[in-house]
Amino acid sequence: MAKPNSKAPTKSVDIYCATCQQQLFRYKKGGKGALVKCFKERISKDFTSVEGTCPKCETIFARDTLVRGTPALKIIGGKVRFK
Repeated sequence: MAKPNSKAPTKSVDIYCATCQQQLFRYKKGGKGALVKCFKERISKDFTSVEGTCPKCETIFARDTLVRGTPALKIIGGKVRFK
């Protein structure tokens, strides 16, 4: 399979916890679709202390995985929102 595009997209979105509205990170998202996975190399600012867990309410919102050979966070449906 092909690797993700090495040049990061220019559009940045803020990712928030759906439960407590705590900001989790700022991510360079490509495309218009839903947030299914976040490549770790595209996270520009991380506000979490434990990867995949909200620092305020401690809800697990993502799992650590490899997507096309690149480290990523696989988002659990309905646990995050982005603006």
